[in-house]
Amino acid sequence: MKKQASKFAALLMCGAMVLSLAACGDGGKKTEPTPDASVKQSYTAGTYTGTATGMKGDVTVEVTVSEDAITDVVVKEHQETYGIGYGLETSPVEVLPKQIVETQSLGVDNVTGATITTAAIKNAVASAVTEAGGDAEALKNVPVEKTAEDQTLDADVVIAGAGAAGLAAGIEASRAGAKVIILEKQGVTGGATTRSGGKLLAAGTEWQKKQGYEDTPQQMLDYMKTMDGADQLNEEMVKAFCDDSVENMTWLEDMGVMIYDVEAIHQSLTPWRVHNTTNAAGHHGGGMTDGFGGNITVPMTEEYLKNNGEIYYNTTADTILTDANGAIVGLSGTKADGSKLTVNAKNVIIATGGYAQNKEMMKRYAQTTEGFVTSVPAGNVGDGLTMAEKVNAQIYDAPATQTVYLDFNSGVGINEEAGLIVNAEGKRVANEYTYQYHVADAISKSGSGYGWYIATANDPAPTVQYAMTLDKTLKANSIEELAKLMEVDAAELQATIDRYNELCAAGKDEDFGKPADHMIAVEGETYYALKLRPNVTVTFGGLVTDINAQVLDTENNPIPGLYAAGEVAFTGLFGDEYPCCGMAIGGAVYYGRIAGQLAAANK
Repeated sequence: MKKQASKFAALLMCGAMVLSLAACGDGGKKTEPTPDASVKQSYTAGTYTGTATGMKGDVTVEVTVSEDAITDVVVKEHQETYGIGYGLETSPVEVLPKQIVETQSLGVDNVTGATITTAAIKNAVASAVTEAGGDAEALKNVPVEKTAEDQTLDADVVIAGAGAAGLAAGIEASRAGAKVIILEKQGVTGGATTRSGGKLLAAGTEWQKKQGYEDTPQQMLDYMKTMDGADQLNEEMVKAFCDDSVENMTWLEDMGVMIYDVEAIHQSLTPWRVHNTTNAAGHHGGGMTDGFGGNITVPMTEEYLKNNGEIYYNTTADTILTDANGAIVGLSGTKADGSKLTVNAKNVIIATGGYAQNKEMMKRYAQTTEGFVTSVPAGNVGDGLTMAEKVNAQIYDAPATQTVYLDFNSGVGINEEAGLIVNAEGKRVANEYTYQYHVADAISKSGSGYGWYIATANDPAPTVQYAMTLDKTLKANSIEELAKLMEVDAAELQATIDRYNELCAAGKDEDFGKPADHMIAVEGETYYALKLRPNVTVTFGGLVTDINAQVLDTENNPIPGLYAAGEVAFTGLFGDEYPCCGMAIGGAVYYGRIAGQLAAANK
């Protein structure tokens, strides 16, 4: 992709959805699977329990059988992710038991985007079936008949993606009376937002006032402008989000999103402005957590459906349709069964998320050259960028991503640990007691794809103490021996540690300004090194849009009828660093709403 020099800019995260229960495996059309009549099962009638390992723990089911059929399947206990494993009409806990009974088969489709939970339920049922005297392997091979057929539909607005941005766009457009259709790649809504910590960013809220913090949109904007790479920001767009951040959060609350508390970006930074969400079951997190975004996307999905919005699942949007004059006339996609879905519409909104799962696109960044990992959906491969580029959309190739460096074995690196951190060459590059993304940006800008956390027994952080007990943690009786294990120059590492210890003894960090009470010398009988590898959660750049969420062409002109919001269009909202938890989701919702409002007005 070409790098476009422009201050015009863009937006945030991705998504959109709604429910056609039958769309769980065939893009929207329900078919009645027919069991293979040649497979005869024999059971000892009764109710049996089966257990299997899911995403976050055991999944337990109860299976009731007659002498020749499965008559009921109930998921009794689980700890799966809200908004992925359960909570939606199309998530595995809700849909699989019904499908297994209807088809008398364990060969029903996996729910794309929730495959681990799907497998757990199937395995638990298989265990119960075996206990009942049935043949679980035979049930796995019972064919489930599907009907593949091309479809053509008409709408006022068609949206690619059912995450935070796409849902927000769909809600606003459908509320305005537009007929809206969303094409969603997965079998559940929510995209990367559902897998996130479920946090929202806002300035000047009642939650902040309860904690004794006075905050204003201008303060939040001023903070954003302190980030490295702030010259890449479209200040008009960032300011609009900051000014409306409270209203944006209230908009979500009005449809059932529940705020739990407000917390710090990092304990070293005030005022607190990260708002955690919860749900009726008390499902909430704090700090650097994930798997709580369903607290946002489930109520959004329900609101979209309530307004007669439609979602076609397991359908990958791949072509923006134009007429002979190049005008936008719709969107087409490919369903999981290979058939095509074409939606004729005057307005197209791209909300397909980022590209962290596309290794070719990710090769452009220094911080992702050394074995980066990501937890975003497997389908986040840059589809929106690929298809928009074909209609002359402008794409900004950002120089960074939202990356944090951590030890995958212990979690050190994201819990405000404040010990010595060095880059791949053994050099110190940052104040370790600051926002995690500052540290990550410093490691990246030093030319390293990874870093090291150096510790001894006197490090007070519980996560570091835990790491010292792990066999995978490097340890040695001397700096020279440790350097050899780390494959860094021993003299360089020794010089770094000597200088750090000197600053600790002086009680003042003259090099990077770390507070004195977090300057703890690296000294002891045993030395430990934890490799900090990059974890990418959000990609920056992408489609260039204006403040009205209109996609700009390569000449900086709006493309009529084409809008974008969310991670596919983060140009202008981020520089080199991720400024604060909740910015991505909050911005995705905000500009998704704008896209939906204007697209509906253009119907």
